Amino acid sequence: MISRFVTLALAVFGAVSVSAQEAPPAPPPVAPATVSIVMTTSEGPITLALEKDRAPLTTANFLRYVDQKRLDGVTFYRAMKLGADAGLIQGGPHGEVKRLLPPVKHEPTSQTGLSHVDGTISLARFAPGSATADFFITVGPVLSLDANPTGTGDTAGFAAFGHVVEGMDVVKRILAAPTSPTAGVGVMKGQMIAAPVKILTVRRVK
Repeated sequence: MISRFVTLALAVFGAVSVSAQEAPPAPPPVAPATVSIVMTTSEGPITLALEKDRAPLTTANFLRYVDQKRLDGVTFYRAMKLGADAGLIQGGPHGEVKRLLPPVKHEPTSQTGLSHVDGTISLARFAPGSATADFFITVGPVLSLDANPTGTGDTAGFAAFGHVVEGMDVVKRILAAPTSPTAGVGVMKGQMIAAPVKILTVRRVK
């Protein structure tokens, strides 16, 4: 009797083991969806992937400017250098009111899970919720631009919403462009590109 019970238990265990071995592997997690755009500049093209799943409000806002061709003809006008081959370049309408749409609600990195790593595109702003179309692209990680809920003062950071896929060589050339020692106001003084780099067109990749 005991022998038959052991034999039956082993048979059941063997069936479970075979079943477990034959179970299909779990599917890999689905990557968040992105939208690809190409920013054609006078220095060359920059291809970016915009995070429409993780930063939906900011991405939708930027794509409105793209689809309405409101960024055609603007410039990269600022190069903030943070040591050798690091910093950020800033571009957009730069005060051209006729190009602007209403500001977009702020999406902090603490909400989106994004971070200002190398090649991140993010919206420029004053107060949270004031961002429109001006943007910047980082060279090297600039994690101080992420949200910091445990900090003091303005802790909301900037709204990262994508990253460079191709064209970081172009971004670095723009960062290396000569800047005016006198142009610019406040923290931007000395960071304004002497001969701003033209953004010819910005288009979705089809």
